[in-house]
Amino acid sequence: MAEQPTGAPPAPEPGTGPTEAISVHDVTRVYQRPRTSLRSASPPVHALRGVSFAIPQGQRFGIVGESGCGKSTLLRILAGLDRPTSGSVAIDGRDLTGLPERRLTFVRERLQLVFQDPMSSLDPRMRVGDIVAEPLVAQGHGNRRERVAELLEAVGLRADAADRYPHQFSGGQRQRISIARALAPRPKIIVADEPVSALDVSVRAQVLNLIADLVDELSLTLVFVSHDLSVVRHVCDRVAVMHAGQIVETGSTEQVYEDPRHSYTRRLIAAVPTLGRALSGVSAADLNREQRP
Repeated sequence: MAEQPTGAPPAPEPGTGPTEAISVHDVTRVYQRPRTSLRSASPPVHALRGVSFAIPQGQRFGIVGESGCGKSTLLRILAGLDRPTSGSVAIDGRDLTGLPERRLTFVRERLQLVFQDPMSSLDPRMRVGDIVAEPLVAQGHGNRRERVAELLEAVGLRADAADRYPHQFSGGQRQRISIARALAPRPKIIVADEPVSALDVSVRAQVLNLIADLVDELSLTLVFVSHDLSVVRHVCDRVAVMHAGQIVETGSTEQVYEDPRHSYTRRLIAAVPTLGRALSGVSAADLNREQRP
């Protein structure tokens, strides 16, 4: 018998309170594969299976799971880039279900994305100033030059970075540019999709601390997606663990990390590398040989 999800709250009704930044109610997403036979249709792919959760305004909410668990599909639905097969999603109490594309403008204003690989998400032919100002141009905001300088300073870059191109920066600096672009239209919700997985270990902590500081300073709601529970623990207040298109466990980050209830969560935590586990792979004989003159 399949193990049941644990720690999941009752399915929230969409838009049940003004303090909810995001409300997801029983969302499913089914994709139909292309036909490979004239005799029968290809089996459907169930990317999401009855996903429900609510994120209060100002919370730092983590979504963790391995590749293929449905995280990216869920993010696309939250951003209005894809539609659920069934269920509903509400942003600030406004239901997105059934809305035509032209009426999703408020989502673009309230919610912005930070992508995994900054080099592939930044146009190499555009100067940094134009990249950061792009959301402002799209939404018709004025005073773009002053706003760009303010944003670059907020993410730890000099104002003259606006005149340079993305390839002239390091990976960590490019991700700072991506964060500045996401903050440009003054959103209330930031969705970060694996924002440090493409960075060197030496700069990951700097970018994570920057995100956490900006979220607190600007009173933002953060949705932070990662396959690494230790990274989510560093940034988020609460976490949802996804597996095979379902949320199998939710709770405070410390509770889920220290006392996981679902077997899949325990496996994720066991996979986090630690110094103790690294040393356990070294035999006593090896250590003795290293200590010999």
